[in-house]
Amino acid sequence: MNPNAEFDLILYGATGFTGRLVAEYLIERCGVDGDVRWALAGRNPEKLAAVRDEVGASAELPFVVADSTDSASLRAAAARTKCLVTTVGPYTHYGSDVVAACAEAGTDYVDLSGEVVWMSQMIEAYQEQAKQTGARIVHSCGFDSIPFDLGVQFLQEHAQARFGAACSRVRGRVRKMRGRLSGGTLASLRATLAVAAEDPESKDRMHDPFSLANGFRGPEQPDANEPVFDELLGVWLAPFIMAPINTKNVHRSNALQRHAYGEDFVYDEMLVTGKGDSGRATAEKAAADRPLEGDGGYKPGEGPSKERRDAGHYDVAFVGTGAAGEEIRVSVTGDKDPGYGSTPKMIAEAALCLIRDCAHTPGGIWTPASAMGATLRERLIANAGLTFEFEA
Repeated sequence: MNPNAEFDLILYGATGFTGRLVAEYLIERCGVDGDVRWALAGRNPEKLAAVRDEVGASAELPFVVADSTDSASLRAAAARTKCLVTTVGPYTHYGSDVVAACAEAGTDYVDLSGEVVWMSQMIEAYQEQAKQTGARIVHSCGFDSIPFDLGVQFLQEHAQARFGAACSRVRGRVRKMRGRLSGGTLASLRATLAVAAEDPESKDRMHDPFSLANGFRGPEQPDANEPVFDELLGVWLAPFIMAPINTKNVHRSNALQRHAYGEDFVYDEMLVTGKGDSGRATAEKAAADRPLEGDGGYKPGEGPSKERRDAGHYDVAFVGTGAAGEEIRVSVTGDKDPGYGSTPKMIAEAALCLIRDCAHTPGGIWTPASAMGATLRERLIANAGLTFEFEA
């Protein structure tokens, strides 16, 4: 962290749809004249001023001009803040110089990236520099992958307390989800697929469950790409679009926590579609869907109305099995649309958590669970509409 910085937070990408939502949340949580010093950032000062007015902020809220095509402006912005929050994606196209600027300045950084290939490249390029400068760089601070990363960690804490050991097998099961993936998430996923299509090494990283695990190679992981009947829960399951991102972050968290979940840890995520013939039919239909093909969905900069965002929600169960067959279940829920209601709150709370509550976390490139863990979980429960509950 950059301790003598002018600002606590700079929100880069404030003129985008998700950036505006993060700004609205920061106004609600921190105001302008409170004890958090923050600023909006983007490339167009007129648009920044308009966003400031739209979110109900006073003219006293400062803004910083920074452009992804101007690395000097990014370095200048990073030098002025303790933490830089960026919603500017796809990160494959617009994120590398931002990470570089923060790693150089010793500035904390959080993003919404689910771009596994790019993330692995950032780890290779800037992990050692971030360690030296004290920058804490944390990817995937939205719906991908906070509920899943912290959910597995929450389950394993209960397993340790109850059984004296972590569960070697954990299943993530999305029981309910109302809402659509954000335009930025879709763009990021499509950018990752485009890179992988042109580069065999990138394709291997995208399909490797341990591509973010610092060189660790664990046991074979389940194939979650086809409909399957879950004997444990008695329901049909379909592939979950965020699983290729979340599972890699969970394995990275395990590696960064000195394999607190075990070196034999096995994890998968799938979408619950129901029981019986109807559940099977829904699973088969979901598996046949190809949401990343074509140009459907929200475009970057677009999103649902406030009414739709507020009507969204999600409910994810985590089922752990121990070495002797003992079982434990926990759940994570969110009270808003996952991509547009819950995500803005999660990334803002992650940034506040880093600079306020995590002085013990050294520089480096982290996951939410390994950098902030239970401290972030408590913030999300208190402020962001998430629940973490022990079920059985």
